Amino acid sequence: MIEKHLILEDIDPVVFYGVGNGHLQMIRSLFPKLRIVARDNVVRVLGDEEQMATFEENVEKIRQHVLRFNSLKEEDILDIVKGRRTKDDIPEGVVVYSMSGRPIKARTANQQRLIEAYEKHDMIFAVGPAGTGKTYLSIALAVKALKEKTAKKIILSRPAVEAGEKLGFLPGDMKEKIDPYLQPLYDALEDMLPQVKLQDMMEKHVIQIAPLAFMRGRTLSDAVVILDEAQNTTPAQIRMFLTRMGWNTKMIITGDMTQIDLPHSQKSGLIEAIHILNNVEGIGVVNLDRSDIVRHKLVTRIVNAYEEYDKEVKGEEVKGEK
Repeated sequence: MIEKHLILEDIDPVVFYGVGNGHLQMIRSLFPKLRIVARDNVVRVLGDEEQMATFEENVEKIRQHVLRFNSLKEEDILDIVKGRRTKDDIPEGVVVYSMSGRPIKARTANQQRLIEAYEKHDMIFAVGPAGTGKTYLSIALAVKALKEKTAKKIILSRPAVEAGEKLGFLPGDMKEKIDPYLQPLYDALEDMLPQVKLQDMMEKHVIQIAPLAFMRGRTLSDAVVILDEAQNTTPAQIRMFLTRMGWNTKMIITGDMTQIDLPHSQKSGLIEAIHILNNVEGIGVVNLDRSDIVRHKLVTRIVNAYEEYDKEVKGEEVKGEK
C-alpha cells in the first residue's frame, strides 16, 4: 500500500471533478483498488502500487485534456482510461478553447492574417473598427503562449484617456480608478481561463494589467505584451511603449482609428507609429475592416451608418472651405 498526493495544476478543479463530483465518482469506479479523496486541487490516493502508476498516468492525461479544452465529459474520461481514440490534438485553426469549451479561432480572412502575422513577426499592429475581434483574438494568442510555455507572462495595457471624469476625482485607490478602463481585457481573460487560476496568475504577476503610464522604465522580456486602444496614445507614449520590448517578447498593438478620444489638437500616436514603422523588418501590420465584424449584425450596420455620416460631414466641411 502506498499513498500519493497529485496536484491538479493550471486547471479548474471543478471541471475535473464534475458537477456533484460526478467525474470523480466515475474515476473511482474505474480504479476500484484505490482510495481516492479530493480537496481543492489536490487528489490524495491510497492503494495498490501497480494500479497507482496507471492512475497517475491517466490523471495527467485527463488534466492535459482539461487544460486544452476547458471542458470534460464522462465519455472523455472513458476514452482516456480505456485507451480509446481521443481528441489528442487541437483541431487545425483553433487558438484556445473558452471556458465553455467553445473553440476560439479566426472567423474571417483578416483575423487569420492576424494569427499568421503573430507567428511571423515579433511586433504586430492590428487596426480596425469595433467588433472585429482585435483584442479578443490577441488575448487568445497570449493565453495560448502561456499555456504552451513559450511565454512566461502576459502584460496587458491601455491608455487611460479620461472621458469627462478626472481620475483624481474618481473614488477609490489607483487600482479602482483604472479598472474601468481595463474591463474589456478582464472580460476576455475570464472567458479563457478558470476564475481561480486567473486570480492566482494575477496575484503572482504572471498576468499583469496596467495603464500605459506604468510602463515607463520597464524592460518587458519573456512575455506577450498587448497595448489595446492604441489610437488614444500620444506619439511620445507609444514611442515609450514600443521601446520597452525585451528578449523573447511579442508585442501586439491594437486600435480603432475611428474612435480617437484625444483632444482635437493632439495627434494619435498609433497613426504616426504605423506611418514610421510600416516597412520595418520584423513588424507586421494587419488592417481589419467592417467585413470582419463578428458581433451582433447591428454593429456592422451602426459602423456603416457612422462611416456614411463622417463622409457627409467631411464633404460639407470641404464645401464650406471653398
